[in-house]
Amino acid sequence: MLDLTQQQSAACDRNSRKVARLPLGMRILGKTMALFYRLMGKHRYDDFRMERVHGMPFVVTPSVFNPKVPRTGEFLASQIDSRLVQPDWDILDMGTGCGVCAVFAAQHARRVVAVDINEAAVRCAGINARLNHLEHKIDVRHGDLLAPVRGERFDLILFNPPFVRGSPRDDRDRAWRSDDIAERFAAGLDAHLKFGASSLVLLSTFGDGHAFLEAFREHGFEISVSAERRFVNERLTIFRLDQRPL
Repeated sequence: MLDLTQQQSAACDRNSRKVARLPLGMRILGKTMALFYRLMGKHRYDDFRMERVHGMPFVVTPSVFNPKVPRTGEFLASQIDSRLVQPDWDILDMGTGCGVCAVFAAQHARRVVAVDINEAAVRCAGINARLNHLEHKIDVRHGDLLAPVRGERFDLILFNPPFVRGSPRDDRDRAWRSDDIAERFAAGLDAHLKFGASSLVLLSTFGDGHAFLEAFREHGFEISVSAERRFVNERLTIFRLDQRPL
């Protein structure tokens, strides 16, 4: 029988494989597909767009992350329902972008705080809260990571982070790149979770998912896979982070 250390090591290996880069041929195919979409004008970046995510309308303004094009926001939103969220819960949507996950969470929760460092995203999320008649339940705030919720705790924290390591070039690039967000989020997460609460974090094989998983392990979180979706050129995994019992 495996001892506890061996079991934990095996779990770490399984999680690491979830964020490992895909084979070279699949990565080249993905880049070719992305170039085709851009040439055909289907990349939908830096433009005013009206998108529908699982039947709900969302305005996407310039420099704001589109939840449908990279597929990550739409996938995370698809997991937010009454089976996950309780009616008396307070939820934090970190890096809210256009507010897609905040809107889906607000349909079930008591209150949602939505945070983004991009001022355009904060305005956009506010528009979408009103568009979906949920402005009374969504509190949109501007700021860097967990700073706008200092001293507050939540029943669930959602995060679709910038999982590519590097310095962002502009506001839109902040949705993709960061030098240290994995370490800073992991370090501050526990202080914002209520007792028994958890966090859902989405990672992709496109990014540096290993840095996030390593940071979460270093700060004592139990890591499990909540959901996964495979595409031709990418694998998305939603990891659940739970506080380890004292």
